[in-house]
Amino acid sequence: MSKNQILSVIAFISGFMIVGQGSVKAQSKEADLKNWPIGTSPKEIGIRIANRFIITPHTNFNKQGPPKVITYPETCTWYGALTFAKQSNNKELVRKLANRFEPLFGEEAKMIPIPDHVDYSVFGAVPLELYMQTKGKKYLDLGLSIADKQWGPPEGPRVKAESHGFYNQGYTWQTRLWIDDMFMITAVQAQAYRATGEVKYIDRAAKEMVFYLAKLQEPNGLFYHAPDVPFFWGRGDGWMAAGMAELLRSLPKSNPNYERIMKGYKDMMASLLKYQAPNGMWRQLIDDPEAWEETSSTAMFTFAMITGVKNSWLDKEVYGKAARKGWLALITYINENDEVREVCEGTNKKNDRQYYLDRKRNIGDLHGQAPLLWCATALLR
Repeated sequence: MSKNQILSVIAFISGFMIVGQGSVKAQSKEADLKNWPIGTSPKEIGIRIANRFIITPHTNFNKQGPPKVITYPETCTWYGALTFAKQSNNKELVRKLANRFEPLFGEEAKMIPIPDHVDYSVFGAVPLELYMQTKGKKYLDLGLSIADKQWGPPEGPRVKAESHGFYNQGYTWQTRLWIDDMFMITAVQAQAYRATGEVKYIDRAAKEMVFYLAKLQEPNGLFYHAPDVPFFWGRGDGWMAAGMAELLRSLPKSNPNYERIMKGYKDMMASLLKYQAPNGMWRQLIDDPEAWEETSSTAMFTFAMITGVKNSWLDKEVYGKAARKGWLALITYINENDEVREVCEGTNKKNDRQYYLDRKRNIGDLHGQAPLLWCATALLR
């Protein structure tokens, strides 16, 4: 090859590299998940919501008076505050969140939920996160006892006849085929895997997720609230979206269920794109244009999309735009007390469209505070 030919090849390669670099830099401002207007960044918003949680007493959602045990909305908010503290390198916030936990080893010990139901077992995600950040063995012991109980022999007053059948097939005896479960179950099992490195935990969660996908995901990628309730309820689908994202970010690609879960996740994300309102929000009933714009579902879907973009599972331009719009819309619902508005109250299921449209719109409900913290964390990862 002549000297001129060599120079031509070098020039071609250099030009290709410049174009390649340019294409990366050419990502539009509308899809940018790093640069934010003053007052809207994940660090600024996250610390406001986390500090609000610090001063919030134990909450008995949907009921008057103090709770008998820690409820799952509090668990999910606590977990979100801890992960935000880690990603923002806020040691003081970790200390405050650990101090909130300390009475549970003493005078508030009875408030630790008995892990005989998915809504109670998810609590294990909090001590496992505290262990990973503080290395306190008491947190690890508590968290693993809950994760192991979930796949142990059926036990407790909530056990139903079918529980033994699920257990004998390698699923948790807490299986009930509600879409909420796929955050509640996968969160604690994924956390146990992150804390120990033992693949049995993440394998359990992946097998369970595939079972739920096969039973519950509709052809359009979304999920009915229940097989007998053919409505795409926002927060219900949000639990699935967040659960898949949480699982996939730690699931080894070598896991035999990885591709199936990724397909379920991508199918759902593609469908959600079609139903995002022009202002960035999603609705109480996802596909119903007359339904009100709801914050907890919007935060969960936004979290799932941020996680997909950050991990290169999703197109950065397409889904980056959707995630940025979701975040910027969502934070306009935070009031002067750092409480999120327009949060659907905790709900049972009912085969009645009007039932969902008429659900109470809460302010400061931890169902809404929690996923906002997950979003802030994901944006900082």
